[in-house]
Amino acid sequence: MLSYFPKYIANKAVTFYLVALILVSVLFFNNAMSLVWMVFGLVEVVAFFYVSNRLTRNWINYSPRYFEKKVFFTALVIRVVYVLFSYLFYTFMTGQPFEYGTADSLKYHEQALWIRELLLGGDIQAFIDYMDGGYSDMGYPFSLGVQYVVTFGSILVARLVKAALSAYMCLLIYRLAKRNFGEYVGRMAAVFALVMPHFIYYCGLHLKETEMIFLSVWFLERMDFAIRTKHLSFKLLLLPVFLLVSLFFLRTVLGVTAIFAVGTAILFSEAKVLNKHKRMILLLWGTSAVLVFVGGSISTEVEEVWQKSGRDAQKQNMEWRSQREGGNQFAKYADAAVFAPLIFTIPFPTMVHVDYQENQMMVNGNNYVKNILSFFVILAFYLIIKRKLWRKHTLLIAYILTYLGILAFSSFAQSERFHLPALPIALIFAAYGISEMTNQHKKLFNYWTLFILIAIIGWSWFKLAGRGLV
Repeated sequence: MLSYFPKYIANKAVTFYLVALILVSVLFFNNAMSLVWMVFGLVEVVAFFYVSNRLTRNWINYSPRYFEKKVFFTALVIRVVYVLFSYLFYTFMTGQPFEYGTADSLKYHEQALWIRELLLGGDIQAFIDYMDGGYSDMGYPFSLGVQYVVTFGSILVARLVKAALSAYMCLLIYRLAKRNFGEYVGRMAAVFALVMPHFIYYCGLHLKETEMIFLSVWFLERMDFAIRTKHLSFKLLLLPVFLLVSLFFLRTVLGVTAIFAVGTAILFSEAKVLNKHKRMILLLWGTSAVLVFVGGSISTEVEEVWQKSGRDAQKQNMEWRSQREGGNQFAKYADAAVFAPLIFTIPFPTMVHVDYQENQMMVNGNNYVKNILSFFVILAFYLIIKRKLWRKHTLLIAYILTYLGILAFSSFAQSERFHLPALPIALIFAAYGISEMTNQHKKLFNYWTLFILIAIIGWSWFKLAGRGLV
């Protein structure tokens, strides 16, 4: 069993990234990515793989308590530095501290300023009327508005809060992974989360992804503890209930996924994990949660989620994407038949210049890291099924498969933002897959990097050809 992230993988991953970058730039020279996005991607990839190798080796002998301190404060420093950098970078490049082509970020900011004025004026009823029974997507601007009351509407402080939440999320991943797969896997997963470019990047944006990730992981960690503890009580379930409700106020599908994952764990977890007494308590808790939602506004939103998903809805959205101004005419051919087999791996990085896709080019390294790690996620699932261990980890398996399954049939299957709630759990499985890697698996990994290289070149052609640029 490997207790650290091997340098072999780091070298291979970085090498193939450089090869992909050079090949794409040469093959599509007229549409080559600008140097600034190449630098961003290179830093993202090199930092993740080599820092992961170094930290998993150097921190292996720390006590659990000291390890947690190192993880939290290192993650916090990295995120605070990036928040300050991104604030200045966006201000210099766009004229305001928001990402390129900002829409949602600016909307959330303006909503939060309005809510701040309502709170200061004692007129919260106006916000309730504005929600009009719709809960999803309302939690974030409200929480941001509450922060603005205290911080006088500071954008920078709000992002520093995100940095703190993201840093603590790394500890939650450590505890969750350790409880499921042991100390070494827990430490590797925590280090992955610490340096994962996606998590760092979203701390610098006025979007709700950081909060969603944090609450999702916290919910799973607390529910996993409740399932495995010897002394379960209803009091212990109060925090998970609060976290579950919070998820519905951020994105309805996360609440649905969480309930389904818990239900699956209650029904299928092995007796060593969940005895009859605890199973009965959790069953009562789960039944009560469902009954609360049934017939209410949240139930209506859940129904709308299902209505808007599925192959027909996805097909309509892809058709719209192919016909809109600046859209890709090939998008209409993409549906669940394409997305579902690749759902653990996509999205592929944008390594060519496409107008108005600065954000996608900026995170090209982020997506490449996910592409590489997906091999070990798939390997972990293979080993768990082969060794008949799935009933030990039912909660995590049900959560990630349910969420990605819904995503595969949605219109957001290729959007990296919408993959983020599943990413922390994917990192846990990736760490487990790496820890169990053999020489035979190394050979398969070599083929995987070649597949990713070919996929990136194909994706680059797709993006350009669909817009008539090649």
